[in-house]
Amino acid sequence: MNDTPAKPSALEKLSFEDALRELETIVASLERGEVSLEDAIAAFERGTELKSHCQARLEEARMKVEKIKVPATGDAAESASDFDLGEA
Repeated sequence: MNDTPAKPSALEKLSFEDALRELETIVASLERGEVSLEDAIAAFERGTELKSHCQARLEEARMKVEKIKVPATGDAAESASDFDLGEA
């Protein structure tokens, strides 16, 4: 499959935007039907990994937003802390 970027060694280091871009490329390639069955299966597996990665990053972002505390005065929060998803 020629359209997909090289698979990074660590999916965790891939930004949400890069993962989404790669996922969109995979979907477009599969929709065009320009890949062999073997490549389509590999692309589907990679797409599943990327989808899970994107979902995890979105959930992490959602939890960070929920942790932002707005002062009673209505001013902007002074800081936001990272959310620990409890994953090892």
